Amino acid sequence: MKNISNLLWGFVLIIIGIIFGLNSLEITSINLFFDGWWTLFIIVPCFINLFKEKDKTGDIICLIIGIAFFLGCQNMIRFEFIWKLIVPFILVSLGISLVFKDTITINLKEQIKRLNKANKNEYCSTFGVQNLDFSNEKFEGCSINSIFGVTKCDLRDANITEDVVINASAVFGGITIKIPSDFNVKISSTPIFGGVSDSRRKKNKNAKITIYIKATCLFGGIEIK
Repeated sequence: MKNISNLLWGFVLIIIGIIFGLNSLEITSINLFFDGWWTLFIIVPCFINLFKEKDKTGDIICLIIGIAFFLGCQNMIRFEFIWKLIVPFILVSLGISLVFKDTITINLKEQIKRLNKANKNEYCSTFGVQNLDFSNEKFEGCSINSIFGVTKCDLRDANITEDVVINASAVFGGITIKIPSDFNVKISSTPIFGGVSDSRRKKNKNAKITIYIKATCLFGGIEIK
């Protein structure tokens, strides 16, 4: 998914560059600053984010709002009509998202709750960098807290024989978790001005062992590699 988003951004930049070049050579006279051109700064990023593996609710809402603003600038829809419906639309969309999200992820949450153990190792990085390497060690899960800091966790050579849970909290910080390609990963996240991204090139959803990531992001980010 990450490669697809990079590819789309690449095409967008190439097209813009070609248009600027042709206009400069006076071959074309394409007006890039048409009515509502600024809405593309909402529409394009939100559209590309739909190809990333993360909660897409916010991007879908912003994409629809961006399209509505564009149509308003093109006099296809009255702005008065848009402003009247924008707040109800956001509230209804968020409500539907919460209802269906809880329904879909209830099984995932139950599995995480069953596997979570109170005696897991806990690691914390505060205003610093911590490197966790579990090579040739038996890994049964852990809790990672990164508060104004950075934590790097390497599980590629760890001895993992059963499903495990990693409780990861990034508060104004970042966490990177490197996972073997032959393992499945399932994520349950609570993003607040932050998020979780899975940038692994190879993914095995049919793997026998699953690593569950229970993530909380507050102005922070968690990346799975």
